Amino acid sequence: MSAAQPSIALTKLRVLDLTRARAGPTCCRILGDFGADIIKIEAPAGVDPNEGMSGARDGSDMLNLHRNKRCMTLNMKERTGHDIFMRLVKSADVVVENFRPDVKERMGIDYDALNAVNPRIVLASISGFGQSGPYRTRAGFDQIAQGMGGLMWVTGMPGSGPMRAGIAIADSSAGIYAATGILIALAERERSGHGQWVQTSLLEAQIAMMDFQAARYLIDGIVPGQAGNDHPYSTPMGVFETADGFINIGVGGDGQWRALCVALDRPDLGEAPEYATLELRFRNRSKLTALLAEIFKTKTSAQWLTKLEQESVPAGPIYKLDEVFADPQVQHLGIAVPLDHPKRGEVRVVGQPIALSRTPASIVSALPELGAQTDEILRDVGYSDSEITSFHANKIV
Repeated sequence: MSAAQPSIALTKLRVLDLTRARAGPTCCRILGDFGADIIKIEAPAGVDPNEGMSGARDGSDMLNLHRNKRCMTLNMKERTGHDIFMRLVKSADVVVENFRPDVKERMGIDYDALNAVNPRIVLASISGFGQSGPYRTRAGFDQIAQGMGGLMWVTGMPGSGPMRAGIAIADSSAGIYAATGILIALAERERSGHGQWVQTSLLEAQIAMMDFQAARYLIDGIVPGQAGNDHPYSTPMGVFETADGFINIGVGGDGQWRALCVALDRPDLGEAPEYATLELRFRNRSKLTALLAEIFKTKTSAQWLTKLEQESVPAGPIYKLDEVFADPQVQHLGIAVPLDHPKRGEVRVVGQPIALSRTPASIVSALPELGAQTDEILRDVGYSDSEITSFHANKIV
């Protein structure tokens, strides 16, 4: 496999990565894939009681989350380790952390401490519930945020009880929001010359992702419930069983409804009084869904998708992941990116869903072994070989 070339979009950006789990690494992955120098700082083996919480270092999750990084070890519980970190901060642009808010304060790496040694530093903090307030010191996990953010009561079939989403949506969205905040802070720094503190949380990110459902409550006073595979207010929109599987259809306006009826060889339904408008279709959803369910069972998924595309009716297959990456459009987009790993050989990871015309993302290196670039990074910030030898001897690195 030919070596990929690093992205040049963020090549002058140095990021100190103190993150673990998913939200923080998601943030750093975005910056690293666009060429930032990501320095992943980890405790030496045996120091962190929670080491390995994300699985094996050469496992799929770690390889996907932590590519495009340099890695060093540093025992920040020791005074010398703290001093080394502060020297790294002097030459950095960004620090990303997802500790509980009180942890960085105890460690002496809160925003005021970092700003004192580098006024241009941007600190990005991702917590479970926010940097202040009654829940600030609680440990946060994705499913807890899904529950507190309202997602679990709008997910699943009506009456089935709360259901989590099948992905870590609070974690992932918090990481994306943090990366967005970092880039905003860096753009503003060009004007002011000063860094700032970027904050987000799993809870805030989850609530933000509720979007139109949250707006229905805030503006109209409606508490949305579970709708299963049905759209909350448009119909027919959802999952239909076919002769050999399932498909999704999405019909919004009256024009799309009439086009669907043509595709179903039932143009008469397009003018039926009980279905003529969106409001009427929604009012008669149960009856309409039952009628359509019987029609869709008469042909295969492929046959229906062909007919629906011919009439410009929004529709699509419902894939398992092996089918996702076999789809010709997915392959054309190139979102499964090959990466060479010294132990596992060529693997594929999930690429960035952002395309830039001149400076695209690039995935060039797998997660190194623990502390692989420690000495190199220490030399970058001016430590001598004798000092580095001492740090190793005293288990600082």
